[in-house]
Amino acid sequence: MPSLTQPNSAAQAIPMTDSPPCSLYVHLPWCVKKCPYCDFNSHQPAGAIPEQEYLYCLLKDLQQEVDYFRRARPIPPLNSLFFGGGTPSLLSPHVFACVIKRAQTLVGFKTEIEITLEANPGTVDKQKLTALREAGINRLSIGAQSFSYEQLNKLGRIHDLQDTFSVFHGARETGFDNVNLDLMFGLPGQSINQALSDLDAAIKLAPEHISWYQLTIEPNTHFYRSPPQLPEDDLIGDMHQAGIQRLQQAGYYQYEVSAFARTGKRSLHNLNYWRYGDYLAVGAGAHGKCTRSDNGQITRHWKTRQPEHYLKRIDHCRAGSEQITPDQLPFDFLMNALRLKDGVAESAYTDATGLTLQTLEPQLSRFRKQGLIMPERLACTETGYHHLNTLLSEFISEAD
Repeated sequence: MPSLTQPNSAAQAIPMTDSPPCSLYVHLPWCVKKCPYCDFNSHQPAGAIPEQEYLYCLLKDLQQEVDYFRRARPIPPLNSLFFGGGTPSLLSPHVFACVIKRAQTLVGFKTEIEITLEANPGTVDKQKLTALREAGINRLSIGAQSFSYEQLNKLGRIHDLQDTFSVFHGARETGFDNVNLDLMFGLPGQSINQALSDLDAAIKLAPEHISWYQLTIEPNTHFYRSPPQLPEDDLIGDMHQAGIQRLQQAGYYQYEVSAFARTGKRSLHNLNYWRYGDYLAVGAGAHGKCTRSDNGQITRHWKTRQPEHYLKRIDHCRAGSEQITPDQLPFDFLMNALRLKDGVAESAYTDATGLTLQTLEPQLSRFRKQGLIMPERLACTETGYHHLNTLLSEFISEAD
């Protein structure tokens, strides 16, 4: 990973005074079918999903993960638990109930813990929603992606508009008061008016949170091998700005590049990522981050990706790990923190990395003079935020 610090800076991390907060991510890797744009660790099962076998492995993996963390640092009660995929909603609510119960027993939960499940509208009905609530899920993330039949077909989605409306209203009827809708823009042949029409449909449903993100073509996807005709960059930029304005007018505050929330409804799990907290990783292909309390050493680790290999290697399902060196830490931290609209306090940098602000110089001072980063806070100005990727790239190139 590129370094932000100058080659001769010899940045030295120092032990943490307080351990970072902790979340838990659980990966469920199966989908009905692979979407052509998806580069996540998702797999279409050859037959029935081996649900009970996978649950056994998840619980064993969780115990191993907790043991690993406790050798490195104390684990406070969890801020959040996130079931991602794949399509977690394909599995029985019993699976989630067992994982939630075991996590609470092994680690403990904060009083207001956020427990999120990603749901494909084509895989959930009202009966399952009721069972999910009873299992302990208190936040639902619905993968709507578009409110256009044409676009849903182009995106290879298995659901239609009625499925989205049915799941959303069913969620309300079964007591979910914290719902996110996932939407994409910059879709094949999409106009600004069509993108705004999608947003208007989502806003009319009045979810607490909307994730609105640009379709990008990623390697190892069908769209990468057979690219669709996407809107020109200038049109996508105009679409993005018009959408942000529409969301703000409707009372959704942009707190991260692709995340918009009503007051008090920001995703606690995602905030922990962007604020450089730690997270336990359970399930095939899951990624975790752990900070040692004695010397501040940060390690990222990941589990075996292929579900069939994960099931066979549960006693050694960790596929690899990487220690983040002091010279890598500045970029690793800023890559996350600067995604937040309000950024973080300057003190958060030292608290999370054990490094002083001097390790961000001379780039930090230069970007502040240019009006790209706010004074006395690690946050982009409005101009800097519009050019975040370029700003980060220049941070890196200045250091090389």
